[in-house]
Amino acid sequence: MIEYYQEASGKLIAATVEHLQLAGFSLLLAIIAASLITLLLHFVPRLQALSVYVLSLLYAVPSFAFFALLIPLTGLGRTTAIIVLVVYAQYSLVRTFLAGLSQVDASVKEAAVGMGMTPWQVFWKIDLPLSLPALFAGIRLAGTSIIAIATIAVTINAGGLGTILFDGLRTMSLPKLLWGILLTVGISLLLHLTLYLVEELLKPSN
Repeated sequence: MIEYYQEASGKLIAATVEHLQLAGFSLLLAIIAASLITLLLHFVPRLQALSVYVLSLLYAVPSFAFFALLIPLTGLGRTTAIIVLVVYAQYSLVRTFLAGLSQVDASVKEAAVGMGMTPWQVFWKIDLPLSLPALFAGIRLAGTSIIAIATIAVTINAGGLGTILFDGLRTMSLPKLLWGILLTVGISLLLHLTLYLVEELLKPSN
């Protein structure tokens, strides 16, 4: 493995940076989209069952098939990969976001309303802070999924660590496979550590 790193360190670093960019941008867009969907569903509860059902159906579509369906519309490359990754993340994000919000003690919300808070104030000052653990759990789950699925995006020329993994499979090279796996796991661990630190910073002070 050390010998392969000495020979192809530039390629490994470039693939890792590409993977970080692809997964990071996709996760950011996924969080934004899931937040907007969750806001809508939180204030219009009658849409929750249908929306979660639709998202679960989209999540069940195999990634290769999803790529193939989008290629005629968005072509090969990162755009298609990002769209697929964002859509795949919605199921776990929206589901956990809604679960976190629903677990907030109703008596606390009733007390806030009794003090004169509007529904938006209750959401920002009560619902959101108390549901942070569930929100971050959903982001960790979606992030891990995005990092893993992003390796398959190399099949549509999106780059990333998939180039190392698939090249290792093609040439039956164990060092390439091990480096691809280790770097992918390393990015996932980095994400978990970053989210843990952010969650600790955002925790309400006692």
